[in-house]
Amino acid sequence: MATVFTVQCFQLKGRKLVADPTKAARSGEAAIALAERLGELKAGVVAFSQEIDIETDSYDEPRVLYRHGSLPEGLFAEG
Repeated sequence: MATVFTVQCFQLKGRKLVADPTKAARSGEAAIALAERLGELKAGVVAFSQEIDIETDSYDEPRVLYRHGSLPEGLFAEG
């Protein structure tokens, strides 16, 4: 299993949130720092980690590390 760290930004186009391409980070701390910087420029941002088993191509549920601003409804909804 490998852990990947990802930052997803969203921009507002009209009244619609549009996802930017994702950005990879080397660690959880790096993902949070990147998300904090981008959060000042974007409508919304979320940083998350995910366990991936490359051999079986299976993905665990994402774990949110940081969220800020406007995000699409239901994105990584907290249960």
